[in-house]
Amino acid sequence: MSRLVLDTNTLVQCISHRSRYHDLWRSVLDGRNQLCVTTEILAEYAEILEQKTTATFATLALDVIINNPYTLFVTPYYKFNVITADPDDNKFVDCAVAANAHFIVTDDHHYNVLLGMEFPKVSIIKLDSMMNLL
Repeated sequence: MSRLVLDTNTLVQCISHRSRYHDLWRSVLDGRNQLCVTTEILAEYAEILEQKTTATFATLALDVIINNPYTLFVTPYYKFNVITADPDDNKFVDCAVAANAHFIVTDDHHYNVLLGMEFPKVSIIKLDSMMNLL
């Protein structure tokens, strides 16, 4: 089991049962992978899911995440602020560090700044590459 942080766009892409990425969502529900979240991340998930779907769907999706026994709730005690191009993405980095996550799953190029960093050491993986690992 790998500890994963899913950026919001990744979550949106994998949550639909019609998505070619849906096995990633299933993997965090069935314990093949562990989803790492913070309250900030959950709030963003809710906001974006509500914008892209419905309030009911967003509530149901968050309930599934919150009640999933394989979800790891993390409280970061330090903010690294390594992503300057989109500071809102830092919440995912802070979560990954605090959770000792294996990967942040994202196709967002803002995370590329992490590739050359020695500290904090955070690995990113693109969605298609993650699917190949499943």
